[in-house]
Amino acid sequence: MSDTQTPSGGPPDSFGLSPAQERDAKIDIENLAYRYQPRRRAEVAALEGVDLVVRRGEFISVVGPSGCGKSTLLRVIAGLQKPTTGQIRLLHEDRERPLVAPVFQEYSIFPWRTVEDNVRLGLDAAGVNRNEANSRVQKWVDRVGLAGFEKAYPGNLSGGMKQRVALARAFVVEPEILLMDEPFAALDAQLRKVLQEELLSIVREHQYTVFFVTHNLDEALLLSDRIALMSARPGRIRELIDVPFEHPRKPELRQDRQFVRMEEDLWSRLRGDVTVAAGGAQ
Repeated sequence: MSDTQTPSGGPPDSFGLSPAQERDAKIDIENLAYRYQPRRRAEVAALEGVDLVVRRGEFISVVGPSGCGKSTLLRVIAGLQKPTTGQIRLLHEDRERPLVAPVFQEYSIFPWRTVEDNVRLGLDAAGVNRNEANSRVQKWVDRVGLAGFEKAYPGNLSGGMKQRVALARAFVVEPEILLMDEPFAALDAQLRKVLQEELLSIVREHQYTVFFVTHNLDEALLLSDRIALMSARPGRIRELIDVPFEHPRKPELRQDRQFVRMEEDLWSRLRGDVTVAAGGAQ
């Protein structure tokens, strides 16, 4: 029932979890490190000693200073990069569904394919019957607000519409885990709020497990069940914070006093690492 990456060659294990925690774990990460070597430069440790458990159906956001390895961690979970050491276990419960679907800040849609062809890409790769695929594509094109643009090409779309295509392409394959790397960062504030609210609705409706990378603290508080704070490079999980607000959540939650206090507290916890990261970038 699990897909396990074990770069050290060792067998998968429970990563020290209790039996109850192990049964509830969707993503298990133990002692993960990632190092890379830029051309003609010394090796760089991007991640070191990362330990994290993401529970089934949980929305967890990862925040931290620029360059701390947030996006690298997501790409390692997605299998796009191999960890240097450590282990990742992803629990795959339904082999009829894809395990993961990534959404990146860069729209990652093909300019020579129409909206509907871009959205249908994963279904075509999985060999889904064309009639069923077309029905699912139309459902999600409508859901993300792109009805009437099915035949349009990306060159004729705004940035926000392109990101809606990327979201629909992830949703249409009905994955067990959504891996989202700052998907709203390039959008204007109004559109970001609309898509955040829609994302919350879709995630709760389909009970997705979500690993969400963001630099935006109020976005993390609005969307998440828990927030993982990462240190400056080499990135580690410094702290996990429970978000206490009940669902359904609306953008107006940002005006709540407890929300404002929590955002201020998050910033105070991150400020030192942000300062370290900024100094290292000079």
